[in-house]
Amino acid sequence: MDKKIIYLDHAATTATRPEVVEAMRPYFTEYYGNPSSVYDLGAKNKQVITRMRETIGNALGTAPENIYFTAGGTEADNWALVAAAEAYRGKGDHIITSKIEHHAILHTCEYLQKERGFDVTYVDVDENGIIKLDELKKAIRPTTILISVMFANNEIGTIQPIKEIGQIAREHGVLFHTDAVQAFGQLPISVDDMNIDMLSASGHKLNGPKGIGFLYIRKGVKIRSFIHGGAQERKRRAGTENVPGIVGMAKAVEIAVATMEERRAKEEALRDHLIQRVLAEVPYTRLNGSARHRLPNNVNFSFQFIEGESLLIMLDMAGICASSGSACTSGSLDPSHVLLAIGLPHEIAHGSLRLTLGEENTMEEIDYVVDKIKEIVARLRAMSPLYEDFMKNRK
Repeated sequence: MDKKIIYLDHAATTATRPEVVEAMRPYFTEYYGNPSSVYDLGAKNKQVITRMRETIGNALGTAPENIYFTAGGTEADNWALVAAAEAYRGKGDHIITSKIEHHAILHTCEYLQKERGFDVTYVDVDENGIIKLDELKKAIRPTTILISVMFANNEIGTIQPIKEIGQIAREHGVLFHTDAVQAFGQLPISVDDMNIDMLSASGHKLNGPKGIGFLYIRKGVKIRSFIHGGAQERKRRAGTENVPGIVGMAKAVEIAVATMEERRAKEEALRDHLIQRVLAEVPYTRLNGSARHRLPNNVNFSFQFIEGESLLIMLDMAGICASSGSACTSGSLDPSHVLLAIGLPHEIAHGSLRLTLGEENTMEEIDYVVDKIKEIVARLRAMSPLYEDFMKNRK
């Protein structure tokens, strides 16, 4: 019999809910028509997509026609940046982002710099990972066309002052995009109240299917198609629509919105218990990210004198799924760019552990995980010459 798995990597992906799978199932085998077809089997699916768009629009407080389906958050991020850069180049060639963005943003900015000649400013964050608003304001120029700052960080869980950033962008006549992949479904979001012009989200982060996401584009924002070849998504995103994925994501969004308050309270209780125990019981440990402005399910620690990779392997042997940071950069030997940006030295950044919770996790599981962390960290430190030297010098 397989050992029990404790899954604490919900920021990487989540299990698709049974209700979501059931909602999707008929669209694979029964209602499989292409929505662009004129006959009934396909035309009905166009109506289905419209209803799903309404569900997602309602979650953001916007009209359904402002929602454009994509293959995921990464495509939505690429589309927002590249298409906005092209569309507004007549006004300027300057883009502002932060140093702790997901690589879907950072690598796209790098492409726009190297291949398309755009100028990009990377704004600093403070020790908690919160963007420095004064620095953001100073970075704006007459040629600035776009500000892109993530809603909440995927590694350290810090929630940004999105409304204030949006207000700054609005006052300067600059477009504001936010990567909300980690926040959507976890936090209430109103695109109008927060002055958001574009927003990216992904289905598989909120118990929906993989391979589906969306880009919210405020009415009046003139960005072009990113994928060419057809008239789908009101001529802005070519390709036959992923009807099962769209249905599944909308169902996941519907459930996430309905359960948000209850789920948030449960996850915060688990999160705070985990933080309290680890900081109290494992010496030479620090919590990364803001203690106050933090996603309800995110915990990120750095343990001095150990390598995070060794910790992950030993946790896996104990049946615990965790990560050292973004799943998109796993396998990299470099320390997290996020942890370096908040001021951690390389040797401490290398000893990081990200635990992201889900509503199915229990307090018993959290206590088991803390006990295992204590045991494994102590074992790894016992093998560390650096820790041995440190303890000798303390005596």
